[in-house]
Amino acid sequence: MPRRPCPTGCRTTVTAAGRWRPALRRSGRRPRRKRGVRSPSLSGWQRQAKLGDGQGIAGGHRGVPLFAFWLFQAAFCGAAATIVAGGVAERMKFSAYLIYSFLISALIYPIVGHWVWGGGWLSGIGFADFAGSTVVHTVGGFAALVGTIMLGPREGKYGPDGKPNVLAGHSIPLASLGVFILWFGWFGFNAGSTLAVDDGQLIGRVAMNTNIAAALGGLVAMLTVWRMVGQPDLSMAMNGALAGLVGITAPCAYVEPWAAAVIGAIAGFLVVRGVALLDRLQIDDPVGAVPVHGLCGVWGTLAVGIFGKSALGLAHDGLIYSGNPMQLGIQVVGSLSALLFVVATMWGIFKLIDLVVGLRVERDEELRGLDIGEHGMEAYGGFQIFTTS
Repeated sequence: MPRRPCPTGCRTTVTAAGRWRPALRRSGRRPRRKRGVRSPSLSGWQRQAKLGDGQGIAGGHRGVPLFAFWLFQAAFCGAAATIVAGGVAERMKFSAYLIYSFLISALIYPIVGHWVWGGGWLSGIGFADFAGSTVVHTVGGFAALVGTIMLGPREGKYGPDGKPNVLAGHSIPLASLGVFILWFGWFGFNAGSTLAVDDGQLIGRVAMNTNIAAALGGLVAMLTVWRMVGQPDLSMAMNGALAGLVGITAPCAYVEPWAAAVIGAIAGFLVVRGVALLDRLQIDDPVGAVPVHGLCGVWGTLAVGIFGKSALGLAHDGLIYSGNPMQLGIQVVGSLSALLFVVATMWGIFKLIDLVVGLRVERDEELRGLDIGEHGMEAYGGFQIFTTS
């Protein structure tokens, strides 16, 4: 049953991000955390005359102009919002997509970002997330889980016996190209979170750890699925690389290269087992958004408390260096708090959207493809439409 993916390029993120106030303040060179969304206020950052530490509106974080830092944070916010699109692909109404994108960008991301990067309560207890394993990926991944469960599986995904059917994407080469583009972009995502090109040692460590984790994630995912099914699955290897990238996003500044390899390898294993678990539970996640971003976002956050070093900017040494579970406990509290907040709020948001405009398209529209039903055009010409019943 060929499918046309729902177009997800139209974002409401910038509109939403412009409604919250990223009041900024400077921090020192210590890479404990970056400062970001200081208040989840929806009052309009552009109307604020003074920011954080009393700077004028031309000020910024560590010398970064406010407008540049706003754009940087808007990109992070957009990443969290669009992660959800993968989990709800091929059956969500476009109107519902626009509404949830606006709300996650205007409400959920700013609040969690404030907790961690804006001087909020998690920042105050020493929680560390250098570039967003929690703020971006746990938020997006578990929002995707809620949406996927509420929508239900795609038509034909599971047979009468409960076994999953493969609904293949239209182009593995293009998907692979997309992964490598993401991989390259992640150097900006992680190394760019230093916010200044004034510490080559830090930037180099972050970039190297990012690359190592991605490589090990892809390798271990490929080997794991090869052992499970007898063949190396390219799409799973690509998801493994993304899993490694997600896993290293929080600890990239705080760990040694060998630890980055371990973190990436475990992430690659987790994503394969996570996909299998979702299929057993008949939770249809078309692109693996939940295992890649949700599960590995949690893993990356916890890895800070296991492999991190106080000499590299943490409040406490990780478990393997000190035997002290303090930093790991802080990471557990932060990850669990963000997860529960996202699940509770997104459940309410999706329920509200379902009541107002509805979440899911009709069966016939889903079979024809959302490009036709929702947008009145064909993304891929020449497909034959047929049903499974």
